[in-house]
Amino acid sequence: MTVTLVPALPTLPVPARPDPLGVLGVPGEINLDHAASAPCARAAADAVAELLPWYASVHRGAGALSRRCTLAYERARQTVADFLGARPTDHVIFTRNTTDAVHLLARALPAGTTVVTFGGEHHANLLPWPRGSVRLPVPDSPAGAVRSLTLALGELARDARPGLPVLAAVTGASNVTGECWPVTELARVAHRYGARILVDAAQLAPHAPVDVAASDLDYVALSGHKLYAPFGAGVLVGRADWLDAAPPYLPGGGAAAHVGAATHDVRWATGPGRHEGGTPNLLGAVALAAVCAAFTSADRVALHAREQGLLTRLRAGLAALPDVVELRTFGPEAPRVGIVSFVVAGRDSAEVAAHLARHRIGVRDGLFCAHPLTRRLLAEAAARSDRTDLPPTALRASIGLGTTAHEVDTLLTALAALPG
Repeated sequence: MTVTLVPALPTLPVPARPDPLGVLGVPGEINLDHAASAPCARAAADAVAELLPWYASVHRGAGALSRRCTLAYERARQTVADFLGARPTDHVIFTRNTTDAVHLLARALPAGTTVVTFGGEHHANLLPWPRGSVRLPVPDSPAGAVRSLTLALGELARDARPGLPVLAAVTGASNVTGECWPVTELARVAHRYGARILVDAAQLAPHAPVDVAASDLDYVALSGHKLYAPFGAGVLVGRADWLDAAPPYLPGGGAAAHVGAATHDVRWATGPGRHEGGTPNLLGAVALAAVCAAFTSADRVALHAREQGLLTRLRAGLAALPDVVELRTFGPEAPRVGIVSFVVAGRDSAEVAAHLARHRIGVRDGLFCAHPLTRRLLAEAAARSDRTDLPPTALRASIGLGTTAHEVDTLLTALAALPG
């Protein structure tokens, strides 16, 4: 018998799967404004594109489309809970953004609650709180923040109104300087005095893991648009009791378990739906969850190391420019995420930003929705550098997924070439 040998077929290369944490962008444009709104991750775009043909009502229909969308929405809630290390009893409430999430909690505070914040907060964590809130001075170190909160809560514990609730509301990472705050230690102090803690993780979560249970945090708020999911969703995660006892944040469809014929015959739902009245932002929730899942599967240690290398390159390059002064709250070696704010002496920050834009480099200029902190840091920068010609506003360069060393170097070159 003759055996005919069939030549082996050539091995075809297997197409590489797109990186779910790769980001979309416009060729030639250098986006160094991640802290304002991060670019869209591939995972978010793909999740939305996959779900769009099925788009239908959530919690309101019996058809296949509605059932699939309801399942996608609730799975997104669980994915976000897992990403943040939420406790099984915590609520995960979808909001529009961090500001919306903080406002929700502000509306849910028990009567008589005192809120303690620091002067270094973003406006989202300064403006929503009731009158009588305590604003502590900006500390000069993470340890100083712990000491300051300890003293403040100790005084409140000796107040003439003992037993009333207290909430400490702090940032996880500054949107002005990128410096990380000692949230685990601050939570420990809060609980020692019977207080609760909210962490604004809008700037921390895109750069470092946030674990609600491990750090014993009571509430965490963040925004999808800063976490590479720019589809209009945010989240408040935290303890259920205050949220279930409060009137609905947005009364409407889905927030009520029963509405009777009488005007005030209403029984409100418990759980996250109590505060999610109306048709929810399904696509925003799904996009946010997709990025959370991608981060969960990624090597966070490697991502952190890469970002820190770029951050070191950026800060060293800025320090080498004779007229540039960096803004900082803590010491120069304090841990931080990929955010650097600075000024160019003798130059209006808006004009510098416009110059960079002509080089197709996008940065932020202004006071960064943290007016008290930024003004204070500008004054400190003037004193530290012994300069009298610093502008009244600052510039901010922020990096993240997709940022390259070439982009950092291009920014530094453009700053060095500012016209005389």
